[in-house]
This record gives sequence, C-alpha cells and structure tokens, in this order.
Amino acid sequence: MGLLSGILGLPLLPVRGVIQLGELIQRRVNEELAAPASIRRELEAAEEKRAAGEITAEEEAEVQQQVLRRLDVTETDEKER
Repeated sequence: MGLLSGILGLPLLPVRGVIQLGELIQRRVNEELAAPASIRRELEAAEEKRAAGEITAEEEAEVQQQVLRRLDVTETDEKER
C-alpha cells in the first residue's frame, strides 16, 4: 500500500512544497519582526521623526504601542508552539 499511496500522492507534492515554503517564510517574518534590532530600528525611526517634527508625540506613542503589541503577539505565538 505504501507504493500505491506514494504514486497517488505524487500530484500533491508541488502543493506540499508550496505549503512548506509558506510556513518557512512565515517563521522568518515572525523572527524578523520580533528581532531586537528590528524593534530598536522602528522605535529609533519614530523618535527621529518626532525630533524632526514630522510626527507628533501622540503619533510617536502610537507607533511605540504598535511595536509593543506586535512583540506581545509574536511572543504569545512562540509560547503556544
């Protein structure tokens, strides 16, 4: 039965490959979003924009909250695994 199921499963190999590739990409994106260097860059960029007068203090605080929420979601996802 293993040979027969292997032969019948051949048409699904490309689909399985695409699914595995998607999972790999998702893991890498999550790792990048949670990386301390990435978070620091975003917070520094918001601080620089605030210092240059491009955004208000409230907008800077909103960016900080978004980054912290994203970090919290990423950490929660990692704990569930």
